[in-house]
Amino acid sequence: MQELGNPQVAVRLRALRLLKDAAYPEAAVRIAVLLADADDQVQLEAVAAELNIFLAEQVVTRKHVALVIEVRNQIAAAAAFSKGPLAIGPRPVPMEVLTALRMAARDQHPRVAIEALYGFGTLAVEPGGARRRAMLADAGPDLASMIGAANLAYRDAVVRVIGRVFERRPGDEPVDPVVGDAMIGALNDNDRGIRAAAMQALGGMRYERALTALTDQFQYFGKGELAEASLDAIARIAHPSSALILIPQLGSTNEALKATAIEGLARIGDRSRRGNIESAVVGESDARVMLAAVFAGVLLSDAPLDPLAEALRRPKLADRARQYLVAVAPGRSAAFSRHAQDPDAQIRGGVADALGLAGDTAALPIVEAMVRDRDPRVAQAAQRAAARLSALRRAT
Repeated sequence: MQELGNPQVAVRLRALRLLKDAAYPEAAVRIAVLLADADDQVQLEAVAAELNIFLAEQVVTRKHVALVIEVRNQIAAAAAFSKGPLAIGPRPVPMEVLTALRMAARDQHPRVAIEALYGFGTLAVEPGGARRRAMLADAGPDLASMIGAANLAYRDAVVRVIGRVFERRPGDEPVDPVVGDAMIGALNDNDRGIRAAAMQALGGMRYERALTALTDQFQYFGKGELAEASLDAIARIAHPSSALILIPQLGSTNEALKATAIEGLARIGDRSRRGNIESAVVGESDARVMLAAVFAGVLLSDAPLDPLAEALRRPKLADRARQYLVAVAPGRSAAFSRHAQDPDAQIRGGVADALGLAGDTAALPIVEAMVRDRDPRVAQAAQRAAARLSALRRAT
């Protein structure tokens, strides 16, 4: 690692590439220094090296074939980010690494800045408890100030990263208005993709001050991608006043809006709406709508969560099923015990991921037992969940 400080760029690059493939956790803080290197390529290699240390599945970028080094795979921060919060494994990410990535996101070279930004967004989901609170307090105003950047790709990255990092978790304080209000401002962006990402972020943050703007957006568009995104955000914020917007959509012929309305009413938690939902799905055949109704049944009438767990087997429904399991898990961890021992590794792995993301520390004994699972992917998911829940328990 001494070569990381060598004055020659070629030497620093060679050292970084070796460390990137080795993925040594002990090298993470040393590598972080090079995120501020004067050479753009060194900075990009440093971002890739940091990611590879903490990814759930390390990438082998070079392989010796006879006497030739074959370049195989590149590590792209945006691609890692797109895999969601489960892209990283259980290793704790040093705060020095996260701070250095966030600082590099202000680099004058757009490619370096965007890679660093997505690198930060990928790794910043790891900290929990007091570490997470400190990180959010430091990062919030800084990230919010980046939303007005001129570069479209950079602006898009900022909005998506804020949405990922500030998504509400158990134990989080309400989001800083500096961050939330800046995201409301992004609803007026000229780019439709950024507007949709801002809606998703506001829903994930459960930022109630955004409800008026989101309602205006939904009523203006009425149908299409932005209407669906705005209603989804309203449903995730789940303020009781939003029932007036959601109930009419139970009769929608648009399956996405109908499913979202069911989800939102379920999250609001008004058990008197169970009858409305049951009536709305009579004769329904759309799988997404029916899964949303199952979700509502669990939240509003304590129905069994078995159909949600079974949906983890279905590729088109698995991600949504896991999201629903995350939402229903707090206070119901004991109900997951049987599914944590299901013969299907997809279900066991999905259960471990859901329990880890849900943040209910009562699930810790369940995921700790799963660490010894015979399937390595399930065991890794359980390790990641156990690390997150242990951090939460220490913080309480």
